[in-house]
Amino acid sequence: MKQRIYLVGAGAIAGYHVEAIARLTESGLEQPTVFVTDVNPSALAAFVERYPWVTPAEQLTSMLEEPAGENDIVIVATPPLTHADITCRAFRAGRHVLCEKPLAMNREEAELMLRTAKETGKMLGCCSSRFAGLQITDEVKAKLGHDELGKLYQAQWIQRRKRSRTGIEYQPTSRWFLNRAVSGGGTLMDWGPYDMAGMTEVFEPVKVEVLHAWMSNPVTGHLLEAEITSDVEQHVGALLNFHLADGSAVPVHYERAACCHGEERSLTEIEGTAGALQWDWLCLDGSGELAEYYDEAGEPAEGRSSITNTPLGMMDKPIVYFLQAVAGQVTHAIVNEQAVFNFSILAAIYESIQTGEKRVVTKERA
Repeated sequence: MKQRIYLVGAGAIAGYHVEAIARLTESGLEQPTVFVTDVNPSALAAFVERYPWVTPAEQLTSMLEEPAGENDIVIVATPPLTHADITCRAFRAGRHVLCEKPLAMNREEAELMLRTAKETGKMLGCCSSRFAGLQITDEVKAKLGHDELGKLYQAQWIQRRKRSRTGIEYQPTSRWFLNRAVSGGGTLMDWGPYDMAGMTEVFEPVKVEVLHAWMSNPVTGHLLEAEITSDVEQHVGALLNFHLADGSAVPVHYERAACCHGEERSLTEIEGTAGALQWDWLCLDGSGELAEYYDEAGEPAEGRSSITNTPLGMMDKPIVYFLQAVAGQVTHAIVNEQAVFNFSILAAIYESIQTGEKRVVTKERA
């Protein structure tokens, strides 16, 4: 049967998904049949006008009532408040689900989604895979695998931008990003899924402790701030302890800011007793620099290399990887237990902020 993809939501991110699906033919794959629905009739009409090869459905219920094929996929491209309900409905309708990030609103929802996937024999995927599978990440993992840094004793994962708030400077018409009841949170829910995907890909932890965490919402003079009420954080940080499969642990200083008054900074660094690595983990322009720092005859030394990634774009990765996972292929898709584990670290950071206490997340075995 021809691959069928059911898109729930006809907003901005849905457009990226349908364009990625259209590009599948460039890889020699047959063009899937695509359906779309949205609770907003005008948004649905505008979407189909822009992408006339997509078949509209007025309601999610009617779209899912069609008998399911073995490898049908539902892409959930709606605000986080609706993720768990739509995902579980899609599973019960006999379809795999690729869900936008953040996966859910809280740990309970994420666990329900995974439990329903297992009960129905379907696969749960998360779109936090947009920066997964980078060649530069493979280089870092190879060096760690060869113990080139010695005993690891600390890492920093810091991304600070002065003014890049979703719902204000970026995508200003999408005000729901600023409403915690709909979005689940601020920059930790918006960009944190990519951060956790990157960190867990590098370290492959089996358990993560949130030792301390904090968040804030810096005030600026942007005109939109006078018009709207925002109850989400735009600056967040945490001290995490990553427990690895070999029994060792690596403390990680994590920080993410979509708005801050201090300097902008991007630092991804791992330090060990024999050396250190810094690298561009996002590689937004398709390539990144990997820097190595070590000792040479008692003196500091360093080496740098530029690494180019494969042509597969960040917006294409979620559907390409997920199709590979559904087909049983080796892939960088973030699915099932890994998807829930990554999300649960974000949820645990919020829990630690609220209670002031340590939180622990253990990866469930597949």
